[in-house]
Order: sequence, then structure tokens, then C-alpha cells
Amino acid sequence: MHPTKEENIELGIKPAFGGSDEQPQLTDTVEPHTDEPLGRAVDECVDLVYSLNDRPPWYLCILLGFQHYVLAFGGIIAVPLILAEPLCIADNNEAKSNLISTIFFVSGLCTLLQTTVGTRLPILQGGTFSFITPTLAILALPKWQCPATNAPATQSMQLLNGTTPVLREHSDEIWMSRICEIQGAILVASLVQIVLGLSGLVGFVLKYIGPLAIAPTITLIGLSLFIEAGKKCGSHWGIAALTVCLILLFSQYLSKVHVPMISYKDKRWKVFQYPLFKLFSSNQYGFSARTDINLNALTNSPWFRMPYPGQWGIPTVSLSSVLGMMAGVLASTIESIGDYYACARLSGAPPPPIHAINRGIAVEGMGCILAALWGTGNGTTSYSQNIAALGITKVSSRLVLQTTGVLMIALGVFGKFGAVFITIPDPVIGGMFLVMFGMIAAVGISNLQHVDLNSSRNLLILGFSTFSGLVLPTWFRSNPGIIDTGIKELDQVIIVLFTTHMFIGGIFGFLLDNTIPGTEKERGIKNWQEKVREDGLNTSDLSCYDIPYCNRFLKRFKCFQYVPFLPSYKTSNK
Repeated sequence: MHPTKEENIELGIKPAFGGSDEQPQLTDTVEPHTDEPLGRAVDECVDLVYSLNDRPPWYLCILLGFQHYVLAFGGIIAVPLILAEPLCIADNNEAKSNLISTIFFVSGLCTLLQTTVGTRLPILQGGTFSFITPTLAILALPKWQCPATNAPATQSMQLLNGTTPVLREHSDEIWMSRICEIQGAILVASLVQIVLGLSGLVGFVLKYIGPLAIAPTITLIGLSLFIEAGKKCGSHWGIAALTVCLILLFSQYLSKVHVPMISYKDKRWKVFQYPLFKLFSSNQYGFSARTDINLNALTNSPWFRMPYPGQWGIPTVSLSSVLGMMAGVLASTIESIGDYYACARLSGAPPPPIHAINRGIAVEGMGCILAALWGTGNGTTSYSQNIAALGITKVSSRLVLQTTGVLMIALGVFGKFGAVFITIPDPVIGGMFLVMFGMIAAVGISNLQHVDLNSSRNLLILGFSTFSGLVLPTWFRSNPGIIDTGIKELDQVIIVLFTTHMFIGGIFGFLLDNTIPGTEKERGIKNWQEKVREDGLNTSDLSCYDIPYCNRFLKRFKCFQYVPFLPSYKTSNK
């Protein structure tokens, strides 16, 4: 992986697959061409072919845009596959296909929104694992558990093939009511993210959230999903192991292998060495496994299907679901802020000013609301594996990421596209989960690089918060009737919160880190934010973060200087 840990994990960023710090070298130097000033001279260590405001040829935009799509594929498709069983659609291929198409469609919309009016950095938006844990806790409530069925296999096949309308209609009613509950929780909880961004409270909140609160929160996202990976791998451990071996082969052992490739720029052909395996790791195709089990999903799905808001019904809202989902919203917010700084660094842009960060977080909240309205069963967040790819491809043009957004929208409308992924065998998905969830847990641990791990104070906070995040949810789930306050709604709130691993770990880490005496250096906060503050002092030109076509209007009125998410916002340290 190109970016160093210090560059790629500031403020809790999620690094991509790969461990190499070696940069690919072009055999022929290509001078970047810009249509307008970037805002700051490109960093000497960032030799870009296309910088932030450049407009590459349309065919390169499509090729590089599809490349970013491939990188994000594994993370996006994992979300509906994980939620299939708790939503009671494990055997409903058409419903899974529609969910996959919907999440790609909304991810494309959110990518366009973020790159156009958000931070305006080349950041891809996709499904987030931060929302998975609270979603699983909500769907584990007794009222949302899937009904037991003793139907024979022939009846199940009839249900899948749609030859029994009454049963199929009943099945749709079951899963749609569950996803509407998740939609309502995300819809309301995402308002917190919008408020944090539009009001400028993001910086205030971060003053009290350090690595010792972030590490257990993110680590428990990965650790809590080990059961889902085990279920998928358990159907055939041999094929799952083969999948893991191939992922390791492409992403690690072959990561330093550079393949000669040809490019055309400035009216001449150039040969350069390209780390192909770094970008096309985690390939799920070509393994010796049966893919004909769910072919009916491909044949029965329409060629074109336009996802639309409210397609599963009207979202429902309950207090317990909203409070549980807020834990996911806060975790996603903190991760994304780190992504912004890393993306700016690799794009040759100045560190994002406070108004761009505020606007980016607000737009992510709006993206989560769009995801809730369309019914993806999830929210959206920034994808750091695509940010890492900027340092490899040397292309940081926002137009490329906007092309990726258009491609995701187009493929989301193409109905057969979503159905194709249903044919991927479970053990192959399980092997991908083993690597992906393990990486998420490792990302949480990586935040501790700034913390003094020789301090007994820090070890106590880390160990207790992480272990409690595993023990308490397990105990509450194994004792379903233990909470009985006499108020049904209060019981549900307690159960959802105390069965959400990341909430337990994060809240204990936050409380202990802010109450047990310790220096900023010992807590890691000083080292964690020092480099960001130093870079933030460089404010030579921040025009690359301006909202298109709004600058002249905003400069006319002084009142806009007090709006935290607008480029005209005035602070002592912009």
C-alpha cells in the first residue's frame, strides 16, 4: 500500500488491503496538466499524472472510474449479503438482487454529491460496516426475529420461483417490515451527522475523542462479525481457504510485481510499470465452486429496474433503533475525517479547511438519508481503499470519481447486474469476509500507534473497553428475558444498546479516557493531531474546496462568513 501509516490512519482512517510502502515508478516522467489552479503547489513527493482539477480524456475517465468501482466492489456487496439472513431473505434471491442494485445506485448518487458539493475531494462513497453492528442488534430483538418454517423443500422452491403468490407476498411482507425499521433508524440517526457538519460541532466533538475511544470501537466492528464469516466459510472450508490464499497472493505476495503497460498522453505513447495486482486484489471469479445454484435469480430478474425512494414501504421509527444506530453514525463520522486528510495529501491538495470538513460530514449525513429513503439497509461512508489507489495510479482528478459514480448508478439500474452476484458461492464470500473483517479489526488496533502502550492506564482502558464490548453483548443475547423494567420501549432501548459491540467498547473507552488522569502525550491525542494542525497552517490557496458557481454570490454578503460549512467561513485558522 502506498501511503504510510502516519498519512493513512490519522484520525482513524481505514487503510486498504496491502502492506507495501513502495511507490510505483514511471519510466517516463509525465508532467501534470491543469485547467485551473489547484490551490497549492503539488507536494514534491506526489508526482501526479492528473491532479484534482484536471479533466482526463473520456476513455481514461471510464477506465480509471471502473478501476475504482472494482476496488469498492467487495465492501459494497458485503453489506446486503451480511444482512440477508437477519432480514429473512436468505432464500429470496430476487430481494437480495434488488438490494444489491439499490446500494450500488445510491453509492453512485452519494459519490457524485460528495465530489461535487461536499469536500470536493476524489472520495468514493459506499456502504459502511459501522452500521452493520447496530443493525444486527436491532434485528436480534424478539419482534424482528425471522419466523421458523417447516415448509418442505418443494414449497421452498415454489416460493423462490414465484409460483406461489400467496407465500411470496407473505415473504415480502416479512422482510420489508424489517428493512423499513432499519430505514427509519438510519434516517433519524443521520440527522445527527448533518447537525454536526452544518453547525461546525465536528471539531468540538473530536477534542474529547482520542485513539483509546476509537480503537475499541472500530476493532469491535470487525470482531463482532466473525460469526457471519464463519457461517459462510463453514459451507466449504476448502474453497474458503482457497479464496483467502488467492487474496493474499494478489494483495501481498504479488503487490511488488509491476506489469508493463502503455499509456497515451501529450500525443505520444509511454510505457510505464504498473502495480496491477495491488488494485485488482480480492477477485471472486474463477474459483472451483458451483455457481448454478441460484441461476434462477439471474433468469428471473428484469433487464432494467429503477430503484426509487420508499420502494419497500414507509420507514418506521423506534427510539431503541435510533439510539443504537447513532453509535454507527459517530464511528463513521470519525473515520471519514481521517479519510479527508489522507485524500488531500495524496491528491496534492492543501489540507481541507474546516468548512470543507464540516460540509463533507454534512453531505455524508445526507447520503445516509438518501440510503435510508431508497432502502439499502445501510448508510454510506468514505472508502479509504480508493484513497490509497490515488497514490498508485497518480490520478487524483475528481472527474474520474464522478465517472465512477455515474457507472455505479448505471449498473444499479441494470437489473441483471445485481443478480449476477447472487451466484457467487457462500464459501467464496466467506473467504473474502475472513480477510475483510480481520482488516477492519486491525485498522482499529492501528490507531494505537499514537498511544503510549507502556502505560498501565492505557492498557487498562484498552483491555477493559474491548473485552467488555465482547462480553456484555454476548451475555445479553444469551439471556433474552433478563431485562424487564415494565416499560417495553425502555427494555428495547437497553437491549439494543447493550448488544451493540461497538457502542459498549466505544462508550467505555470514551468515559475512561476522559476521566482517568493522563497527559495528552500519554493518551496519544497530541501525536494524533499534531501533524494535522501543522499542515492546517498552510492556507496559501484553498480554491479547490470552493462550491462551484457560488463564490461570487457568497462574497457579496458578510453574513455568510459565519456559516461553518461555506467557503466564505472566517476562522482564525481556516
